[in-house]
Amino acid sequence: MTTCETGRVVDVARVLELARSGAEQAAGSARAVVALTRSGVVRPVRPDRLLGMVAGLARYGLSITAGYAAGAARHPDRTAVVDDAGTLTFAELAHRTDAIARGLAASGTGPGTRMGVLCRNHRGAITAQVAAGKLGADTVLLNPGLSAAQLTDVAQELRLHTVVADEEFGPALAGLPDGVRVVTDTDLDDLDGPGPLPRRPPAGHTIVLTSGTTGTPKGARRPPLHSISPAAAILSAIPMRAAEPAFIAAPLLHTWGYAALQLAVLHGTPVVLTRRYAPADFLRTAEEHRVDAVFAVPVMLQRVLELPAADLERAWSAHRPRIVAVSGSALPAGLATSFMDRFGDVLYNLYGSTEVSWVSIAGPADLRAAPGTAGRAPAGTRLVILGEDDRPAPRGAEGRVFVHNDMPFAGYTREGADVQRHGRMIGTGDIGRLDEQGLLHLTGRADDMIVSGGENVHPGPVEGLIAARPEIREAAVTGVPDEQYGQRLAAFVVLEPGARVEADDVRGWVRAELSRFAVPRDVTFVDELPRNATGKVVHRELRG
Repeated sequence: MTTCETGRVVDVARVLELARSGAEQAAGSARAVVALTRSGVVRPVRPDRLLGMVAGLARYGLSITAGYAAGAARHPDRTAVVDDAGTLTFAELAHRTDAIARGLAASGTGPGTRMGVLCRNHRGAITAQVAAGKLGADTVLLNPGLSAAQLTDVAQELRLHTVVADEEFGPALAGLPDGVRVVTDTDLDDLDGPGPLPRRPPAGHTIVLTSGTTGTPKGARRPPLHSISPAAAILSAIPMRAAEPAFIAAPLLHTWGYAALQLAVLHGTPVVLTRRYAPADFLRTAEEHRVDAVFAVPVMLQRVLELPAADLERAWSAHRPRIVAVSGSALPAGLATSFMDRFGDVLYNLYGSTEVSWVSIAGPADLRAAPGTAGRAPAGTRLVILGEDDRPAPRGAEGRVFVHNDMPFAGYTREGADVQRHGRMIGTGDIGRLDEQGLLHLTGRADDMIVSGGENVHPGPVEGLIAARPEIREAAVTGVPDEQYGQRLAAFVVLEPGARVEADDVRGWVRAELSRFAVPRDVTFVDELPRNATGKVVHRELRG
């Protein structure tokens, strides 16, 4: 602190922090302009259409609502959405969301209220969000994998005013608190109301739920964006192209699917959606619509590779996507290599979380060089591995993963809940190391570590070793209570069809490679692992 001549106290540290923040924003915006020019977003536009685009941005800020408003002004007749019901142009989407917003406003949805969206991948998941933005309401993305009890808890905790939901989720919504209005996806098309929409509504927040694999999910607040610099980070590693169709197979209401939608809107991209995932349909949809990019979760690619050999031989023979980008759960090393061997070097893996959005991205060359890697920090992103002394760990040493990027995290909606922080950096809760090439390798979750007989043991390496065996389709390893050692590891194993493996075989594989404390005492063979919509294993169900 220092005092200037007028007697006012100036916080030098705060001034320097603001200056640094301003410089970083300017640099991020410059990177974004370069990236968007390279991808074809920045190019000449007719003056009348440019005015419409500017008006949309001025009215709704940097949001999905603004993106679709700008798209309706710039290319009104271009296809915006392709789903099981057909196609919707940008102009049609603008008209439809105006009507939906008026209908929602008639029942009280507006600034200061929160609207939940519980839909599978179809136009309703998008139009509901755009309509909420036109009213200045907060949007809460409710993932379809939530149980009825979790939905009730979330609705109470976040004080939901309205829920837009697919009809199939009616039974799960039966326990919602009194007063919560439910609008089904089939009702959306009939919504309308009197009166004009707000000329400049306040910017609402988007609230994304954490995975909820260990309990009731928390809401992570996303404040409105103030620059396009976050796009530069992703586009520096995943080279999207403007106007080229993108197939979003990842759930739209999870962090990865929502991020894909944001990128697609920015690029004026026709978004291809299907309500249900099936491996053969996944391949057929990408080829039929000649999509340039596919956004998926790793387990979807695993299911593709399990198709009959004849189906795989025919797949993508007429058209192959240039980009297949995955996130949402760990990408096994063997899966990365097998997929690229079959479909070419088109695979990109983004590692991130609901709280930090992205940490690192691995491109095809990275995945060839180190198939198990989570990639490297993209442009404008600082990635650090912190040791137990809270200092950066040397290359090759394990520690906690911390990151700082251009995507703001405004905290959880649950009082008292927070992420790990170190200065401006946020911890992901994962343990990992950086190799000599700057590639990140993850070991496991910090809270998954168990103490068995006084030894610290991470399940990650054990799980990876078992899953890498040719006899194993997939595996999960978790900690369970043990009267003698405090905790012990338990392995849950899914075999490849026709494989014959005994529990002692699994223990022998681990004993040959790792410490004795890493050998799972319990080995249970199951038909499948319980997973959520993004493919993460739900460990509480395994322990149960």
